[in-house]
Amino acid sequence: MQSKFKPVDGAVVAPQGFLAGGVFCDIKRLGTGKGSDKGRKRDLCLLVSETPAAVAGLFTTNQVCAAPVKVCVSRVAKGVAQAVVVNSGNANACTGRQGMKDALAMTALAEETLGLSTGRVLVGSTGRIGVQLPMAQVAAGVAAAAELLGSTPDHAAHAAEAILTSDSRPKTLAVEFKLGDRIVRIGGMCKGAGMIQPGMSPTGARPAVAPGGAAPGLHATMLCFLTTDCDIAAKPLQAALNEAVASSFNRITVDGDMSTNDTVLALANGLAGNPAIRKASGRDFEIFQAALSHVCLALAKLIVSDGEGVHRVVTVRVEGAKSFADADAAARAVANSALVKTSWHGGDPNWGRIIDALGYSPATIVEDKVDIGYVTPGSRKVLWSLRRGQPTRTSFADLWKAVQADTFELRIRLNLGKSSAVMHAADLTEAYVDFNKGTIADPSQAGSLGG
Repeated sequence: MQSKFKPVDGAVVAPQGFLAGGVFCDIKRLGTGKGSDKGRKRDLCLLVSETPAAVAGLFTTNQVCAAPVKVCVSRVAKGVAQAVVVNSGNANACTGRQGMKDALAMTALAEETLGLSTGRVLVGSTGRIGVQLPMAQVAAGVAAAAELLGSTPDHAAHAAEAILTSDSRPKTLAVEFKLGDRIVRIGGMCKGAGMIQPGMSPTGARPAVAPGGAAPGLHATMLCFLTTDCDIAAKPLQAALNEAVASSFNRITVDGDMSTNDTVLALANGLAGNPAIRKASGRDFEIFQAALSHVCLALAKLIVSDGEGVHRVVTVRVEGAKSFADADAAARAVANSALVKTSWHGGDPNWGRIIDALGYSPATIVEDKVDIGYVTPGSRKVLWSLRRGQPTRTSFADLWKAVQADTFELRIRLNLGKSSAVMHAADLTEAYVDFNKGTIADPSQAGSLGG
């Protein structure tokens, strides 16, 4: 099995036959809000395949979901798409019938401008919840973005900027690999910094996709758009995306909150000319699956590291659970505990908070069987702070050193079975609280903070 994939420039336009463009059209309101640069930041983009493409998607399982999600669910089910129009600065969520009309109008504007058939354009939105889209700005943005479409790294960068809200930087990646004698590429861009603990499924219905068939616990918007020139049919593309998301975006948390707009979309236009993949099996499918999972996990980790106010990123690895559901529940309890996350920020190896979170989780826990330890970057050695429910002789000074890095791994063994789960989590900082506490004292900021 191929395990290494060559990074290439171009992000979402690295695969053959994809164009992108991003523009500023003042959806976010110039000069307002927090987070990424609120000057003339691009806030609308188009991502276009030159030919019709197979499509797959996963969507938030929040019972309150945005109009763009509802539009995408129905259109992805048809298996073919050719473009995506995305705006930042407005989530078009909790906007009622008008919100649905506006989401459909966004797709219609793009279809007319690009000369595409009805139903071939997908839509994404991120930003403030409960505010109607400024459709005059959207219409101007679609027209301007269509004029600027291109396939250079700069075009991809402009699109990646246009989807940001509270992010401090764009998040992109592209890789290439071989299927048969043909070079295939996968590119991606994503956004997300707050309201992050996605739990997505292909239809937006619960349970969300997770290894072992269990649903992750319920949790600003994360969006991800993936392109590939691989010749792969919609059904195996969806199967590959299900697996890739289950082990990446559905395995991250910044603050434990699930957005109304979480979306991952993948377009595959087949222009690489590789031997066609028509089912979710065989060596070529496995290689494609590995590459897609690699891209998704790398992008997901970028979201956590750019979380609002994040100082440290911690991989929480739970082993020895009775079932995957137990391992998942235990990992999420620890990863989302405010007390645990604040101790990470302070560089405090406080195992008492960790075992407390394990104890109140839905997982089966036996106190005198629990092991808790730390793995520092570049090391395979576990520095155990707790063995079989009792403190070890490891010095506090050594434990303290283990958690001073910007990234480290928390290893938990329940010693009750063979199941495991992992979460990639952020600490909780004063900066996160400052960013999210609101600006009620300044009415001029109303309507500018994102969902």
